[in-house]
Amino acid sequence: MLNFACDRFYRYDELTQLLQDCAAAYPQLLKLESLGKSHEGRELWLLRITDYSKGDDTEKPALWIDGNIHATELAASSACLHFLQVLLRGFEQGNPVVQRCLQRCTIYLCPRQNPDGAELALADQPQFLRSSTRPYPLRDRDSSGLQEADIDGDGRILLMRIPDPHGAWKVHPQEPRLLVRRDPVETGGQYYRVLPEGLIQDYDGDLIPLQPRQQGLDLNRNYPIDWRPEHEQLGAGPFPASEPEVQAVVKFLSDRTNLFAAISFHTFSGVLLRPYSHKPDDTFPVADLRAYEVIGKAGEEQTGYPAIGVYDNFRYHPKEITTGVFDDWAYDHLGLFAWTVEIWSPQKAAGIEKYDWIDWFREHPVEDDLKFLEWNDRELEGKGFIDWYPFEHPQLGPLELGGWDDLHTWRNPPQKFLQAELDRFPQWLLWQLQIAPQLEVIRAEVQALGDRLYKVKFVLQNSGWLPTYISQKALERHLVDPLVAELQLPEGIELCQGKARQELGQLEGRSQKGVMPEADPTSDRAKAEWIIRGDRGQVITIEARHPRAGKLQQQLTLN
Repeated sequence: MLNFACDRFYRYDELTQLLQDCAAAYPQLLKLESLGKSHEGRELWLLRITDYSKGDDTEKPALWIDGNIHATELAASSACLHFLQVLLRGFEQGNPVVQRCLQRCTIYLCPRQNPDGAELALADQPQFLRSSTRPYPLRDRDSSGLQEADIDGDGRILLMRIPDPHGAWKVHPQEPRLLVRRDPVETGGQYYRVLPEGLIQDYDGDLIPLQPRQQGLDLNRNYPIDWRPEHEQLGAGPFPASEPEVQAVVKFLSDRTNLFAAISFHTFSGVLLRPYSHKPDDTFPVADLRAYEVIGKAGEEQTGYPAIGVYDNFRYHPKEITTGVFDDWAYDHLGLFAWTVEIWSPQKAAGIEKYDWIDWFREHPVEDDLKFLEWNDRELEGKGFIDWYPFEHPQLGPLELGGWDDLHTWRNPPQKFLQAELDRFPQWLLWQLQIAPQLEVIRAEVQALGDRLYKVKFVLQNSGWLPTYISQKALERHLVDPLVAELQLPEGIELCQGKARQELGQLEGRSQKGVMPEADPTSDRAKAEWIIRGDRGQVITIEARHPRAGKLQQQLTLN
């Protein structure tokens, strides 16, 4: 059994060994491969997960899951590993839902899409990047200014509090740890300038600009969906899918015809995000938006996170949009129902129930900050917020270091809360596997007509909630081949009527049924018929296959 630790995050070598050991222990369920290599040459590990005794992974509807495309969002990798553990444990213990899902579906799991950035975040003296470590957009960018770094070697990057009569911050009158904004017309008090912990390149004794970040890429702006160049959107890369990490995922998913859904784990906010990021809901095909709403409602009930559209509820600026993101691409270009899961809401953990996911960071009452400190003292034993302590800075002289241990309280759940957050997701992921389209045979029969002639009837049903084509967007894009039924005859049997290979179109599911009973035609079924000539006792084979609904075979004996 995978021995997954929920009290820490795995570095690359540990993660690699864990996945290799797991694949070796469960060859009937797991195949480990590399999608490609990262900018620094690390393998981008992928697990193909299914019950191989019931068919190959490519012959079943598939769910894609990834995590940790952003460097510091380490809990996203943990969510992937935790779901892997749930699958393996459930299969071993005979959980009927897990067993049925693995028999009928495939999971493609990429637990760390950005191993280079994550490795920097987990280093003994960490560096915090948005995403890739590749220098971008300028290799020779001016390196002067304050460079964020762990200057006292304690494994954390905090804040520097520097006394300054012109500073914008002052100490809260009742809570000395808390800095609050100085009043616009206030003078004569003790004020502070606040900077990230770090050292200043080319310090002139007067000015402290922030050093332009050498690694400015955001891999979740590099996907080929309404991609925009650097002057329009920072971090998007020189061209769509320019980065090896994104190239590898784009190629793998584009080559898979059996995908029906995708989940990308991120942190933080405690919310389930769906497309689009760059245009409103009225641009959706109506049927797809309704299906998204049903899947989102299940997500809300099973994870406790709200399900929202990005454009209307999660834009970083009301007059700006985001493009080139994974879930938009997976839905719009591949026709998959794709979600971004933002793990962890520190606000809710601290008892703040009503807040805006984005605007809270621009403006909120000081009472919220006090609640956070109370939560830190009560639940984190004071380890989340580091009380200010003196430090002799080699350039700035005496100052204080302190503030939130951001990586382990805001960007990721504290160790104490990590397990509970990860437990939110497996039920919803299993639920999504259960709504995949599924081919079933509801009638397969041979009728003797006399004179060695036989009529073969083969009726198929989509027993899944989703239609075989998955989404209206997939139909618009002509992305999905039709259902095929193919008659395979041994030597000595003659096909007299009907094509051996018959295309049967697409089968509807139940995703568009309303709450009131209504006409329910058999658009979820298809039938193929043939007339053959053969001898009693001979065996024929019929194969049915659909790229997104699976493959099955049926043998019939002439009698």
